Amino acid sequence: MVDEREPSGTLPPFWHGWQVGERVVVRYRLEAGGVSDALGELVRVDESGVEVATRHGLVAVEAGDIALGKRVPPAPPRRVRG
Repeated sequence: MVDEREPSGTLPPFWHGWQVGERVVVRYRLEAGGVSDALGELVRVDESGVEVATRHGLVAVEAGDIALGKRVPPAPPRRVRG
């Protein structure tokens, strides 16, 4: 068994295991209160937080604002209306 704890004895944040290019959803706290979700391709992950390319643009989420998150399957193919 491998101990993945950081030198401080705490486990690293869950998003540190994510890889750029993966599809993720991140629930984050808003400054004005409440929460929002960012769903899309992970373009940055580091000690300061994550950045997700969503359909509406890039969303940068600071580490302290991340409430939940997970990897998600690829988006389904778009249907062609005809």
